[in-house]
Amino acid sequence: MFGMTEKTVLFLDENTQITEGIMYQFYYAPGSCSIAAQIALEMSGAPYQSVKLDFRSNAQRESGYLTINPKGRVPALVCEQGVVTENPAILLFLAQQFPDAGLAPLKDPFKLAQVNAFNAYLSSTVHPAHAHGVRGYRWADDEAAIAEMKRKMPEVMTECFGMIESEMFKGPWVMGEDFSISDIYLFTIAQWLEADGVDITQFPKVMSHRSRMRDLEVVKKVLAEQ
Repeated sequence: MFGMTEKTVLFLDENTQITEGIMYQFYYAPGSCSIAAQIALEMSGAPYQSVKLDFRSNAQRESGYLTINPKGRVPALVCEQGVVTENPAILLFLAQQFPDAGLAPLKDPFKLAQVNAFNAYLSSTVHPAHAHGVRGYRWADDEAAIAEMKRKMPEVMTECFGMIESEMFKGPWVMGEDFSISDIYLFTIAQWLEADGVDITQFPKVMSHRSRMRDLEVVKKVLAEQ
């Protein structure tokens, strides 16, 4: 039994068990960075249930979900051992749990370190640059400061993707000839560029990559479920 089934419950509690035959419970919000983890789940062949959180109603801040992920963010992946959060961790976890899917160079420590370095850059630098523009209230209360972060965001995102385009992207995939979890993560964040006010014509390699990712059937499936 592989792929996604959807639960309407908002969270698991002590009286709720993962359905028999389902290995993981996956918490996501439509259109968010959790798309990366969901694509990886599908590509790995992992049996999972998904639980959709409605950010418009602030579901991620409800007490039930906070017992799963006290950060109040997505994605979160519940497994037998506990809960895994943060895209880089979930992506690597799935690559290691399902090595036959070929999502990471698990047998080459240097290549794996490069994958982790790229994903860390997306998580620690690129995603926060985006968030400063759309969720500036996390860093400031002053309206002028929030407005300045929003104004600055396209410039910073352009700098980040300039680095990816010129220095980090090897082609045809992020790490070269072999597809990896870095491709999944880059695709997810590259989806935001137009809305972030970035001139995408500056990044032909990244845009070609995004187009090829969109053509993958598993990606089409995940995007249709958002």
